[in-house]
Formats: sequence, C-alpha cells, structure tokens
Amino acid sequence: MEHVDGARPMTDPPAERSTSSAIRAVELVKTFGDLRAVDGVSVDLAPGRIYGLLGPNGSGKTTLIRLLMGLARATSGRAEVLGVAMPSRPILARIGYMTQADGVYPALTVGENARFFAATYGVRDPAAVEDALRIVELADRSSSITATLSGGQRRRLSLACALVHRPPILFLDEPTVGVDPLLRVEFWSHFRELADGGTTIVVSSHVMDEADRCDELLFVRSGKVIAEGTGAELRERAGTTDLEQAFLRFAGETARTGSDGAESDASGPAPTGSGG
Repeated sequence: MEHVDGARPMTDPPAERSTSSAIRAVELVKTFGDLRAVDGVSVDLAPGRIYGLLGPNGSGKTTLIRLLMGLARATSGRAEVLGVAMPSRPILARIGYMTQADGVYPALTVGENARFFAATYGVRDPAAVEDALRIVELADRSSSITATLSGGQRRRLSLACALVHRPPILFLDEPTVGVDPLLRVEFWSHFRELADGGTTIVVSSHVMDEADRCDELLFVRSGKVIAEGTGAELRERAGTTDLEQAFLRFAGETARTGSDGAESDASGPAPTGSGG
C-alpha cells in the first residue's frame, strides 16, 4: 500500500461520528510552489451516490482525490471521510482506490492479485475475492497470468482489486480512460450496482458523455469547483442543453468574476465530448 503521509498507525478504527456526509471538505488548498493545484474546495457528499469530478486534464481532479483520501496532506483546509479527519490509516482501509494506471502485478495470476489486495486490507474471506472477480466478469480467468490479459481485462482487474474489501467509499480516477466503448458501458453498470447497494463513489473524468451516468456533478477547473449539481440542474443554470457548453459557460463566468474582480481569459481546454 502507498504510504500515507503523516498518518499514525492505530490498531482499532476510531468511532465514527454520526454524520450525514460520506465525504466532506472544507476550504481544501494544496500548493506546489506557486501552483495552487487545489484552490479552496469545499464539498459535502451524501452516501450512496455517484459523484462525477468533470474537468480537463490538469484541472486538479487527481490531487483533490488524493487529498480527500489522505494520501496527500493539504496545505490548508480539512477533509473528512465517514466523519473522521483525513489522513487516517483505519479509514483508508475502508476506501477503495482505482488509479489511472493499472495497479496490478503482471507476474501474478488474476486470483493472486485479488487475494493479495484483499489480504492487504485484512480480508481473508475467499468469497470476497470471488465476488469482486464476478462483478468484473473475470471469475473464469482467475488462474490466468495477469500479463496475458488484454488492456481492458487489466482495467477490470484493477477495479476488482479496488473493491475486493467491499469498501463503503470508492474513488475512481479516470477509470475508463483508454477502454473501448462497450467496456465503458459495463464499468458504469458496475458503478451503478455498487451505488445502489450503498457505496459512495467519486469518479473523475474528462469525458462529458459519461456525466449523465452520475447522480451529481462537480465541474473542476484550475483547482476550483466552479459548479455543482445534477446534469439537468447545470444545463438549466447555464441555459444550454449541452453539458460541454455548460462547463465552458461556468468556466467563463468564474474567470470574469475572479476573487480579484479582474477580467481574465476564459479560454482553455474543455472536457471532451467523447473518447477515453
């Protein structure tokens, strides 16, 4: 597992405070030198829903996910998961994380990868491994060496390893990048099944035609959440039927009404309408 900066090892998870929020952030800021990669983000996400972080590459989506998970320490502000301040090792064990790159071991079999990640989270139940592989339709490839899988199958295995410990919180960082359209549909079917079962999912993407599969959207640009709501709400507020145009309009409004009150250039890359 990746080292969690500044987290203290604990033997038992802390008691979770009663809260209606699965994930909460208050004025999160992360700077790298002069770059404000995350710039004052505040969110309050209810459990059992799919939240889409939509924005162009380089907008701060991955950094925001890492702050919410406690894998990076904020310059200022606060992040909480399940009512507990992050970073927290015990809470991290209740989070699933699928990175942009496949985080699996090519020399191991499919089943060995799943069992390894399950054991990392303290899960020894073979049924958990079987369920995870079944969800991603790899149960019949359990004995296959991972290096022999197709790219799409490795993405499926990465997803299985992220959810093998049955986490209540799941972060997916551009999980459909580089996969074919049919597999993208299958992935979203899995995400919906998990959310319907109570899992809170935060999924980042720069593909606008995936946005309507989310329950709620957060438009991200230059480290800021520039708008949030359902797809229908964002279209209505922007006065357009096209989500990409909605994003551009919100981005333009944000640039014109910046904190310094000065006009600025609202141009720049927008999330793409299709493709991974």
